[in-house]
Amino acid sequence: MSVIQVVRTESGVWFAKNSDREPREPQVVVRQAPVFGDTARLVKTTYLEIPQVSRRYGVLMSKPAWCWGAEMGVNEKWVCIGHAAVFSTRRTLKPALLGMDLVRLGLERSASASDAVTVITRLLEAHGQGGSAGFFDKGFHADSSFVIADPEEAWVLECAGASWAARRINGAYAVANAYTLGSRYDLCSQDLAAYRPSFRVRFDTHLMPMLLGAPHRRRLSLEALKDSTNMTLARCASNLRLHHSRSRGPARGSNRDICLHAAGSIRRLQTTGAMVACLASEPGQRGVYFTGTSATCLSLFRPAALNGDFSVLTEPAEASAAPLWSRAERLHRQALVDRSFRRQLREHRDRVEQQVFACQDLEEADLLAQCWLEAMEAVLATRPEARIPRFWR
Repeated sequence: MSVIQVVRTESGVWFAKNSDREPREPQVVVRQAPVFGDTARLVKTTYLEIPQVSRRYGVLMSKPAWCWGAEMGVNEKWVCIGHAAVFSTRRTLKPALLGMDLVRLGLERSASASDAVTVITRLLEAHGQGGSAGFFDKGFHADSSFVIADPEEAWVLECAGASWAARRINGAYAVANAYTLGSRYDLCSQDLAAYRPSFRVRFDTHLMPMLLGAPHRRRLSLEALKDSTNMTLARCASNLRLHHSRSRGPARGSNRDICLHAAGSIRRLQTTGAMVACLASEPGQRGVYFTGTSATCLSLFRPAALNGDFSVLTEPAEASAAPLWSRAERLHRQALVDRSFRRQLREHRDRVEQQVFACQDLEEADLLAQCWLEAMEAVLATRPEARIPRFWR
């Protein structure tokens, strides 16, 4: 489950995504350096070996620690791609490319959003999509929906097996684990070109989106994006923290929440990472920020860049340990059930994050974020350990 929000304005594009995965699945933010003149013939994705390309762009991506691919990311050309699972009539456990693999491949190989649509759809048609996408739950499998953006344009690309449809986005758009495209799309796979069916009616399974609260999360997203003339990073972050009901604590939310909290057999998934990006027309105003930690409403967005050292980044060799995610998980789980600590964490986070987004010096902004984490760990050390619900144990 995931929510992706995008807004195209005269001054550029705003991109925001929550990644909803199994609650104990670490998610890491890693940097992949650009590559020139690679002579490797093949690349091993999560399940398949496919032909490699010699030129690959530098990438920042947020990914499950176990997986080759990524949930979301941005490349050196300021192409952003986010993935959301959809439950089509064609989804299969037969190993192929995961939607997350396609995100990373699209980022590595694309100089623009329209390039990424072409890259992903050609790979999809050549190799298919499928295989287990779960960490503990190896029976979890889905097809893919993507939002793809750069400073000039944005696309929604929806896939069912090897069939696909894509539409250029004007204004605001949101995706939330259900197909959104009817019969109005700009590009499609060859099998759909002749008669242009409603993609949603043709491929959606309806029951899964209903159980997952997908229509409610998309509606809540679009409501939050209604007045898109004054977008900011802070507003993008706030939109990813929305809950359907504000009267209950996060551990007692619902599948209608944009910021999702796991709680038992019906609500099995959890927001384990988030990303916001400003893809401004002016290069000097662009920026990307990741939480690298669980529960957007209990996390702080941290800067990242293709050059420099940032505390949100994990070295690829250390991805399985997920140092930042694991460290912050103690704060997250305490805040789920400790109302006083949760209130203190959010109040301190809001003050610091405002400074982080306003800071022009990314190293200084990163230091502010790191100091916030250390301060909250010091507060946690003074509190009695909360009793974590059985589901989390």
